[in-house]
Amino acid sequence: MCGIVGILGSQAVAAQLVDALKRLEYRGYDSAGIATLDGSQIVRRRAEGKLRNLQEKLERAPLAGNIGIGHTRWATHGAATEHNAHPHAAPGVSVVHNGIIENFLELRMELEGQGARLSSDTDTETVAHLVSRELAGGADARTAVARVLPRLKGAFALAFLFEGEEDLLIGARRGSPLAIGHGDGEMYLGSDAIALSPFTDRITYLEEGDWAVLTRAGCEIFDEQNAPVTRPVQTSRAMAQMIDKGNFRHFMAKEIHQQPEVIGHTLSRYLDLANMKTVLEGAEKIDFSKLDRLIISACGTAYYAGLVAKYWFEKVARLPVDIDIASEFRYREMPVKAGDLALFISQSGETADTLAGLRYCKGEGMTIAAVVNVPESTIAREADVVFPTVAGPEIGVASTKAFTCQLSVLAALAVHAGYQRGHLDDKGAAELVRALGETPGYVNRALALESEIEALAQPLSRASDVLYLGRGTSFPLAMEGALKLKEISYIHAEGYAAGELKHGPIALIDEDMPVIVIAPHDPIFEKTVSNMQEVAARGGKIILITDEKGAEASAALAWKTIALPDVPEFVAPIIHALPVQLLAYHTAVFMGTDVDQPRNLAKSVTVE
Repeated sequence: MCGIVGILGSQAVAAQLVDALKRLEYRGYDSAGIATLDGSQIVRRRAEGKLRNLQEKLERAPLAGNIGIGHTRWATHGAATEHNAHPHAAPGVSVVHNGIIENFLELRMELEGQGARLSSDTDTETVAHLVSRELAGGADARTAVARVLPRLKGAFALAFLFEGEEDLLIGARRGSPLAIGHGDGEMYLGSDAIALSPFTDRITYLEEGDWAVLTRAGCEIFDEQNAPVTRPVQTSRAMAQMIDKGNFRHFMAKEIHQQPEVIGHTLSRYLDLANMKTVLEGAEKIDFSKLDRLIISACGTAYYAGLVAKYWFEKVARLPVDIDIASEFRYREMPVKAGDLALFISQSGETADTLAGLRYCKGEGMTIAAVVNVPESTIAREADVVFPTVAGPEIGVASTKAFTCQLSVLAALAVHAGYQRGHLDDKGAAELVRALGETPGYVNRALALESEIEALAQPLSRASDVLYLGRGTSFPLAMEGALKLKEISYIHAEGYAAGELKHGPIALIDEDMPVIVIAPHDPIFEKTVSNMQEVAARGGKIILITDEKGAEASAALAWKTIALPDVPEFVAPIIHALPVQLLAYHTAVFMGTDVDQPRNLAKSVTVE
């Protein structure tokens, strides 16, 4: 997901633009640029690669101007080159853009047929030329934008800077988030509140289809029909000091080690440990006893959290769960019933496919619940019930603390559903609440094994392929482990249900194939041990992630064993997520990859 920032300031803004862009680096990007108004002329600096390349250009050729826009780009249309970097410009206007203009080719052909000369391969440049054409025809800036926006198909957030307009920025959103920051005689635009946190904590979030005209005196907001609207000013909790690695080498390491704290904070919202009950604010809107099924949809790591939750809901609440990857769910038009419950999971709350699935279910009359880490996000605002995680900003692209906080919320929700449906009595619910309450301590003990896990990084880094196996709730963890390793170390890895081993994956196993088995000592532990024996018989190197009981029973089969503390079966997926994360992290560090910003990846995926 690209990053946008705009500043209407009282002093030179180039340095501020770059500083704000640094706070958007966590989204992932491959080029960056800024544009300012120097006198009446738009001037730009753009660079391929990291922000330091842009900063070096600015040191050699500084930009003046008290108004400007900036951008970090994640390539969609056109390679990651300087001439494709934002901001893009046409006579009279410059623009930055998140998202995809789906009909750009049609628009580009139209513009070129009228003599326009486009210099990039991007979809964004067509927007600049469309607005420029309106300006050349005599329209003022706001009229030009108002005429162009209806012609654009797709998902976008846009920020415009105009020649000769030293007190004007225009922003627009459809599908991609955009926020307005309110200062003292200054105004700001940003992809999220984090970008604007050094300047203001007074934020207005544009809603779907909104566009806004900013001057230093304030802003006017219009809806998709160009009618004036009022959107609330909120106080943001995205504080600048939170975006700091502290004593850690990477944000990912910091976020892994924050998990005891943030899981505790999250669970404190959902558990009454004095009375051993769940307390879910907003859950009164959901009567689980009357549900025939629950639909869950999400993407990436959030999808794997949903898969774990499927096991929980079906076991402790006897509630059937249909779960689908959001990019598939949004197009297959699942038959749903008005009044049923659909649950959507997203760290950012802006994931395009997840949001599209939410809107489909809402259109069918379903009750919408959301588990999100950003309470001000679009998914949160459009849901009927929001169950927030309290993970805080997650900067590393590979999700860690957001995942375990999602699991914590979903576990509490499953207990609540089980009690409401009569499948858990007071004693049964209290046992599970107690287990959840003890989870932060278990997580802390799991982190104490880091040095053992780090020792496995060097041998694992030599593998070209890695297989992860698990049964029950460990099966989604196997897929999550494979995803983590792929994301940040670039080693090919696959996660399988252990029972599927003989249905294909066993053909891959030889003495060079590490096989990571996630197997807490639960009722299906012996079944997984049988699969381990099949791997061992073929020379596979088994790294066993288990608990103390499991290690005592089967460590002889493994090449290496990571023995976590014995924990209640219900919370084992949360605890076993820690070594999976640490193993991927230390392997990537040993290999020297960009752990926090792995290649080709973005933190939030707001386009298809």
